[in-house]
Amino acid sequence: MRVLTTSLLAMAATPAFAAGDKPFFSLANTDFVVWIAFLIFVGILLYYKVPGTVGKMLDGRADAIKADLDEAKALREEAQSLLASYERKQKEVQEQADRIVSSAKEEATRAAEAAKGDIAKSIERRLASAEEQIASAEASAIKEVRDQAIVVAVGAAEDLIAKQMDAKGANSLIDEAIAAVGEKLH
Repeated sequence: MRVLTTSLLAMAATPAFAAGDKPFFSLANTDFVVWIAFLIFVGILLYYKVPGTVGKMLDGRADAIKADLDEAKALREEAQSLLASYERKQKEVQEQADRIVSSAKEEATRAAEAAKGDIAKSIERRLASAEEQIASAEASAIKEVRDQAIVVAVGAAEDLIAKQMDAKGANSLIDEAIAAVGEKLH
């Protein structure tokens, strides 16, 4: 009905009404023929319910677009939740990596302290061993010096006795030594 009203108003505004040489409602007037063909075309469209079909198609298309938009919105929300999940996991992994690095640093510090303690003990053992070697060398040197001193003293005593001793004194010393040995053996 709207179409018919619209077409009548459109016809009223045509220049054919202003032209006075041909009557408007005549088949000789091309504007009238076009207007009738238009009305027939609109009638055929209305008879076959083309506006309703076009409306249903547009409604279907609008519903499909709305469904696509809803699906896109759902996909976007899912993507955002996945992104948030991955960000949480990445943060957890970063925290775990930080804990591992911190633990490794602490372990390295403890190992370094233990190594320092081991080195200190090793140095103490080596110092003790060196002190023992020095003491042993010192004792050996003292013994060597004493032995040498005894050898020198005995040699000096021999020389002194040999110079001061005569044959008569040597015989008396030998007799005394034999007597002392004889007493000790019996």
